[in-house]
Amino acid sequence: MSRTGRTFSRRTFLAAAAGAAATAARWGRAKGVAAAGPVATRGAVVMPSDVTTWPWVERAAKAGLTTLALHGPPHELAVFAKSEPGQAFLRDCAANTIAVEYECHAANQLLPRELFQKDATLFRMNEAGERTADANLCVSSPRALEIACENAVRLAAEIPPSTGRYYFWSDDAQPMCRCPKCNGLSDSDQTLVLENAILKTLRKGHPDATLAHLCYNRTLSAPGQVKPEPGIFLEYAPIERDSTKPLGDASIAEHVKLMDYLSANLAVFGAETAQVLEYWLDVSRFSKWKRESLTQMPWSEEMYRDDLRTYAKLGIRHFTTFACWIDGEYVKRFGEPPLGEYGQGLLSLSKA
Repeated sequence: MSRTGRTFSRRTFLAAAAGAAATAARWGRAKGVAAAGPVATRGAVVMPSDVTTWPWVERAAKAGLTTLALHGPPHELAVFAKSEPGQAFLRDCAANTIAVEYECHAANQLLPRELFQKDATLFRMNEAGERTADANLCVSSPRALEIACENAVRLAAEIPPSTGRYYFWSDDAQPMCRCPKCNGLSDSDQTLVLENAILKTLRKGHPDATLAHLCYNRTLSAPGQVKPEPGIFLEYAPIERDSTKPLGDASIAEHVKLMDYLSANLAVFGAETAQVLEYWLDVSRFSKWKRESLTQMPWSEEMYRDDLRTYAKLGIRHFTTFACWIDGEYVKRFGEPPLGEYGQGLLSLSKA
């Protein structure tokens, strides 16, 4: 279930013991990689309703965070950014030297769904061989890519990140195209085709722009046929993880597989610019994306710091976490979140 209430199927892990052991061995070779330097990003990903009902900017600055990213449907983020509360948020971030980014599933806005009636070939084909406007697009359609790039430029102007880092993800946990031209490409490869096209277009007006490749759900596997353009960086979001156990616990088959995915993606995109998008503070996930089931987040500083060490050994220097639904209502019911401990862990990692 997404934070906006949409149901999706979560990836199921059925790794056999032999497969898990092989994966663990591959990860073991990667674990010796030295950290690439001090932490460059100490962030949190929140929603407009969070920052308007709780003093997020003040608390983020106090915790030593560098970045706050807004999350939600792109059109809603654009409306918020122009509103008085949105402008106040942006002013507060600037005054506290907090960078602002926007992280969103954007494909269904980059290619407007109403175009399906005019030209169905712009849209993905499903397993039954039918064109559908349910999600994403056909990356083998030059016109679909052209429209998506044009709208990415427009969206970039409406919600410009102060860092020059853009996040226009594919639709949330939804499949890519299965047409004859696309079917030979994995969902990760197809997503990268779109990202490469968007970045090339963005850089015509913003030469230093960079764009995230979200490694998540259907795009956990590293792309194998398409190479990233310079400026595409990895964003790794292990939503399938067990948040009660350290990610580096090799006795958990799911974690071994997730770490193997991460290592494979780092081999493609590099570690220096890679960013972890974790779920350490994600109240929405712990509440199973149901507002009526608002739940206090579990927090283990020991486990959190173990995760940080696991990532740092791979050379990762950019860290953020979903912190959605930490708002006025949450704090009223459960008290202050462990934002200070979160920030201190990242600051300590910078000094290590």
